[in-house]
Amino acid sequence: MPSQSFIPPVTTNHSTVPRTSTYSRVPLDTRQTQPSEPNRPLPQEIICQFFLEIVKKWSPELVLSEFERLFINPTNLTGSEIQQALKEIILSKQEVEYKNTLKRSIYILLNNWIFGRKYKPAHELIELLSNSSTSHKIVFPIVKTVKAWLSNFINSEDYQELKLFVSKYDNREKDHWKNRYTSYLLAPQYANSKNLPEQRQAAQGLAKQLQEQFKFDLAMYTAHSESAGFNYKRTQNPTALGDEALRLIKKVVAKRGPFSYANLANIFVQQTQELCYKEFKQSLLKYLGFYLDNQGLVETLKTQLGKKFEVLYPSSNKEVLNNSLLLKTCNRVIEYLTTERDGEPGAMFVSLASQGNPLTLAILILKILLISPSTRTHLEVCMAKLIQHYESYCQEECQWVINFLEISKIILTIYMENVRYNLVNMENVKIDDRPVVDGDSYRIFSQIEWGK
Repeated sequence: MPSQSFIPPVTTNHSTVPRTSTYSRVPLDTRQTQPSEPNRPLPQEIICQFFLEIVKKWSPELVLSEFERLFINPTNLTGSEIQQALKEIILSKQEVEYKNTLKRSIYILLNNWIFGRKYKPAHELIELLSNSSTSHKIVFPIVKTVKAWLSNFINSEDYQELKLFVSKYDNREKDHWKNRYTSYLLAPQYANSKNLPEQRQAAQGLAKQLQEQFKFDLAMYTAHSESAGFNYKRTQNPTALGDEALRLIKKVVAKRGPFSYANLANIFVQQTQELCYKEFKQSLLKYLGFYLDNQGLVETLKTQLGKKFEVLYPSSNKEVLNNSLLLKTCNRVIEYLTTERDGEPGAMFVSLASQGNPLTLAILILKILLISPSTRTHLEVCMAKLIQHYESYCQEECQWVINFLEISKIILTIYMENVRYNLVNMENVKIDDRPVVDGDSYRIFSQIEWGK
């Protein structure tokens, strides 16, 4: 008979949760509508294929010029094949088709430029769109339609999402605290299956690029910050926590052995594989509360989460736990700990993050991801909602939110990425079982775990 509750280990267990990529690519819908006539490409495909080809061969200046001639300042659209294709879309009065063609063309260019580290033309493309209303006088009725549709696009949410791609490189907005978390803000775009494949790919790729950069910068900082030859200008702290970042990393890395979070997660997964759903929820509650420092807080969390678990998918209580049910449950727990479905910060998030327990909250989130790595995407969407909710506040007013976001990034980087952080006692004194390892006698060393 399978165990009915989570039983923490009492002896050293060397098994760990198999390390997987923390950045699972979202499946993109690449299906294309078949042309109405055999062997005749759709107008949208003609235009997008054109930009896909020239962005790889032409200079950014020439590509921008072609984009402007087609979408910003067209003539009567009677010239080239791509002009004829756009004219066909307009004459058929398909504004949605026009918008999708425009969006796909833009994201094709951004995908190639940003990931090729050509940030200037990406910024110039957005400037070109934002200044489109001041372009020269409209003469032909068909061009007037293009201008009206372009104006509708500029005033839509689609354009605001587009601007997010270059905000990281826009000097006018770089000082806003939310821009530290662009990788989270991109999540709703690549997680939304209704978005165009090019948009989802661009959002996913840029978010991954930013995550990789933070991972590298954090590893470099921890490796060199306590060395005698530390150069601040060359190795800056990538976090907003100051010296507290090093103390936090030491505290987290010190928790190794049989009670490491990875080992606990592995044991929990093994013990709950054949439980019915009701028993799994009871075991999950114990797992989340185990190995937290503040026992008073643990009891409060058990009470609050326990009430939510009682009404969580009650029709499945007698079912045997499966992967789908595990993912749905972990997604809901992430919402309980961050933001509820209406986009408002949840009560537990406000209580923990604002009252001096952001590390506890980050650890709870980590414990969920260790048993369900696929929940990472949903977490990033919830983080984006939190940032969007507080973005109108100045940095001083929501410093507690920023602290939580910074601590979470560090915790997830330490445990969910392919960089292993090691704590070494430089004075050759035996490391004891203290929950906090601090002081100048300890140094942090990091190394990449290839193949993870």
